[in-house]
Amino acid sequence: MLHELPITLFLFAHQDDEFGVFAVIESVIRRGGRPVCIYMTDGAGGGAVSAVRNAESLAVLTGLGVDRDDLHFVGTEESIPDGQLVAHLDHAELALCRILERLGPVTRIVMHAWEGGHQDHDAVHLLGLAIAKDRGILGNSQQFALYRRLPGSLLPFVLFRPLAANGPVLVQDIPLRRSFRYLGLMFQYRSQLKSMIGLWPMAVHHYLFRGQQLLQPVNLDRTRQAPHPGLLLYESRAKVSYAHFCKCSAAFRDRHRI
Repeated sequence: MLHELPITLFLFAHQDDEFGVFAVIESVIRRGGRPVCIYMTDGAGGGAVSAVRNAESLAVLTGLGVDRDDLHFVGTEESIPDGQLVAHLDHAELALCRILERLGPVTRIVMHAWEGGHQDHDAVHLLGLAIAKDRGILGNSQQFALYRRLPGSLLPFVLFRPLAANGPVLVQDIPLRRSFRYLGLMFQYRSQLKSMIGLWPMAVHHYLFRGQQLLQPVNLDRTRQAPHPGLLLYESRAKVSYAHFCKCSAAFRDRHRI
């Protein structure tokens, strides 16, 4: 029965990135769909242990109702390093396509936004565009904002703040009780507790004062320009230049015309 349900594919860079779309995942299940979540790096940056991070995401997502067999840790299985996905796009695509061949038709892909927050997030966006384009589901697919720099702001980053250049925002209201539950789930990523504590105040403000899940359509033309003017967050934090990102991804983008 499970394999007859319409599939929404969630593409993530790292274990815990799913906290940005808890409401979408549950919405897919409530509407009779099948969420399939795939992680494209090993998540082992900063000394983290890949197996531990896999277990944390597995616990959170199965608790939300995702089937254990629909969680795929490609980055771990294929040894794709955290922070370096853009240098392994061809390898990642082949591994991803092998999984998709077993899954059957995918009706929608939900992917990281093109926003310049983390270089792996933007690399996942390119992968998602390529897969959606090849399968003719670009019009059904969406992107979700996680975190990025806000030029001109004193804040080090902003959370859940879609870029206007990425198109109209699709809004899903989140009931208050569910918002509290999502905030609590963030602390189940114990290996990433320091990061979650840093994100939590902004997450609290978003969930309790806005209470919305925000998605945007995807657009092939957007990846031909930088996510936003000025310094990108990954340029300042990871010291990965946008020029280097473009150089590493050029062949992949040319092949898929994205």
